[in-house]
Amino acid sequence: MYRIAMMIIRLIYIAPYYFIKLWLLGKFNWFTEEQRYQFLKKVTKAANKAGKVHIIAFGLKNIPKENGFVFFPNHQGFYDVLTFLDTCPNAFSVVMKKEAGNIILLKQVIRLLKGQLIDRRDVKQSMKVIKKMTEEVKQGRNYLIFAEGTRSKRKNQLLDFKGGSFKSAMNAKCPIVPVALIDTYKPFDEKSIKKVTVQIHYLEPILYEEYKGMKTTQVAAIVKSRIEDTIQRYTPS
Repeated sequence: MYRIAMMIIRLIYIAPYYFIKLWLLGKFNWFTEEQRYQFLKKVTKAANKAGKVHIIAFGLKNIPKENGFVFFPNHQGFYDVLTFLDTCPNAFSVVMKKEAGNIILLKQVIRLLKGQLIDRRDVKQSMKVIKKMTEEVKQGRNYLIFAEGTRSKRKNQLLDFKGGSFKSAMNAKCPIVPVALIDTYKPFDEKSIKKVTVQIHYLEPILYEEYKGMKTTQVAAIVKSRIEDTIQRYTPS
């Protein structure tokens, strides 16, 4: 977490304002989702500049123009969500494991996104989160969920994608957007404050007509394969 410390130190002159505004935005319902999102985007871009993180974004045109879709990226680290905040023009919410709610900065981000924390050991609670997510996506809200369930500690190598993670999107009959993240483990997981470059690839969405009739495990396999192929294509051999 050396880089988080550097971000805060280099933004010390404005950090108190950011934290107070983040708290107010998350605490009270005075602001629209778009207002909250745009402020988060502003803070994220400032933090990335202060933390010497450069993001290269590909495939922005693949993000659906109509809201009510779900991003399914690979999961490399706690920085992943910030990659989306910096690059994605559409407001979205997020589903993350409950432990993420204890990480400074990340917990404020989750609160502002009105995100859901899921307890993987509590099946009943997990089902409630999935049901709520399905309802909100049907109403036009966008979501981000990590199908691996936990972050991979093998750098750019993927873990198995869990079919259950796709239930909400498939029940909502919404576009599924695979997203390949490359080197996003580096900013927060490496003990370094050197300049780092990460990549985010928004891949072509999979529409309901394409996955209708498929099992969740089949969709999971397709999404994983597309992300894996992209990572292999854009990383040194």
